[in-house]
Amino acid sequence: MRFTASLLAAALVALPLAAQPAHPIPVKVVVVAMFEVGADTGDKPGELQTWVERDHLDRIIPLPAAYHDARMNDAGELAIVTGAGTANAAATVMALGLDPRFDLSHAYWIIAGIAGGSPDRISIGSAAWARWVVDGDLGYEIDGREIPASWSTGMLPLGKEAPYQQPVELRSGQLFALNPALAQWAYNYTRNLALDDTDALRQARAHFDGKAAQLPPFVTVGDEVSSSTFWHGKLMDAWATRWLDYFTAGKGTFVTTAMEDTGTLRSLEYLAKAQRVDANRVLVLRTVSNYDRQPRELTAPESLQTQRVQKYSAYLPAIENAYRVGHAVAAELLAHWDKYAASTPTAQEPSR
Repeated sequence: MRFTASLLAAALVALPLAAQPAHPIPVKVVVVAMFEVGADTGDKPGELQTWVERDHLDRIIPLPAAYHDARMNDAGELAIVTGAGTANAAATVMALGLDPRFDLSHAYWIIAGIAGGSPDRISIGSAAWARWVVDGDLGYEIDGREIPASWSTGMLPLGKEAPYQQPVELRSGQLFALNPALAQWAYNYTRNLALDDTDALRQARAHFDGKAAQLPPFVTVGDEVSSSTFWHGKLMDAWATRWLDYFTAGKGTFVTTAMEDTGTLRSLEYLAKAQRVDANRVLVLRTVSNYDRQPRELTAPESLQTQRVQKYSAYLPAIENAYRVGHAVAAELLAHWDKYAASTPTAQEPSR
């Protein structure tokens, strides 16, 4: 039995080495989309389709351990779809990152998808490059009908006895700090891009109050609360604003809310420890398909009934702008790969 066990152990150790290809596919840019509503091409787009069609990601590479197969072109650009939620995202990114067919050691990662946005800081159709992503799931929760009168929310940090109690104790996976110089470079490079404004967007914006609610679409720098719970309403917006401020010690500004990015970033963090990827080459871009709270004439439950994929007030503009803004950065990286393969761009580099 000991001899059999030894042979089995030796075989298991040898399998990854035997599977290692002699020449892994060098990947320069990885585009991470979160969902697709139908086929990858030819119908109403989700987050992947525009990239596939316009960047000619015609090569399909099966990823049996992931949510969706990868797609790639001859320029070194690869795209994946993670599936909704942090669990799907973590599993898919880890499956790609550990796949021996790919050399991801110099790849830049552009997480590009749609999101909810706070009308105090961003308008629908706009795009935000994140510096900080905070997990909105890790914590305690008490139903709002049972919280003390002195509490503003029933969401508590793990280990605390009241909301936002000091001192802050960061749990593993609670906060992700992205490369600020790279994020600033991406913003500098794209901030002057023209984002389409339409009558439909103007009509949708007219129903919302907020410092940024009435602005036409623009590119900005802004941070994200990521959770698998799709929350909605002005009180939840107030919670997310303080939650992000609390965990970033006032360094971050809540702008967008999304569902997958802590899962993606967690896997990339572990993959970097395994020297499979470069954690300093990760960008998070979210474009606003809907406001995260109700318009002035509706209650939060009434507004939530309108919050469905493909029916968001800025769904198609947000899909378009996730590609338009993200693609500008991807194209620059690919066009000058000799430069960017060797060194990561900095905020001081000239913009377009």
